[in-house]
Amino acid sequence: MATRRIEKARTDAEAGDAAGQSSVRSGGVAADAAGGSAPPITFEQAITRLGEIVDSLEEGEQPLEESIALFEEGMTLAKSSQEILDRAERRIEELLGVDAQGKPVVREVEPD
Repeated sequence: MATRRIEKARTDAEAGDAAGQSSVRSGGVAADAAGGSAPPITFEQAITRLGEIVDSLEEGEQPLEESIALFEEGMTLAKSSQEILDRAERRIEELLGVDAQGKPVVREVEPD
């Protein structure tokens, strides 16, 4: 049952990317059949997938090797999600910044 949810999440994430949603690199969470990196997923998709991994690991219905693989994927998702949050926080801090004359400090935002 947990494996079906995991596969559905992967399919949903891939469908969202195909639909042209804005996305970010997941840090190579999964590989495609040719051995390349997975397409980027959105922050929201990463958090959803992380929740599904936690649920699956808590159920404990999969073999040890699958549990380890899920844990590794979860750690990668957590790290990349934290990096996204850190970038967002820096951008917000810059938007709230003012110079000595009280004018907003602005600069070009680096694309993700």
